[in-house]
Amino acid sequence: MKIITENEQETKKIAEKIAGQLEPGMTILLEGQLGAGKTTFTKGIAEGLGIERIIKSPTYTLIKEYMDGRLPLYHMDLYRLEDAEDEDLGLEEYFYGDGVTIVEWGSYMQDELPDKYLMIQISVLPGSDKRELIVTAQGEKYQQIMERLENE
Repeated sequence: MKIITENEQETKKIAEKIAGQLEPGMTILLEGQLGAGKTTFTKGIAEGLGIERIIKSPTYTLIKEYMDGRLPLYHMDLYRLEDAEDEDLGLEEYFYGDGVTIVEWGSYMQDELPDKYLMIQISVLPGSDKRELIVTAQGEKYQQIMERLENE
């Protein structure tokens, strides 16, 4: 599914709609070049979960935890792990835990990721503030989220 957003606010609104459907143990993978809007999307998820803290990219800390919403939010950035091999980072406790996990640059650690997820590839459309979001789903619950988005 393809979605075009005109600005940051629209990107966050899409994320908020998704957040309302999330359950414990769900994972969202975000891919896109630097500056595409992955952290902006995560801010929308956080707002949709009722998290009021400021959301920042976990580039240098790997994982940021936000516990004050409807569900805990675990925000991961695996960009710095591009060359890591056979690392046991204990990520599965996040993926299968009581919260929602958002993973930026998950393609760098594909073997560590769950089999079921919502993937959102974000691209900047040249010469504008518009973003193209390509949404794909692996697993029935994620397919249902995508279908609800399509119907809105």
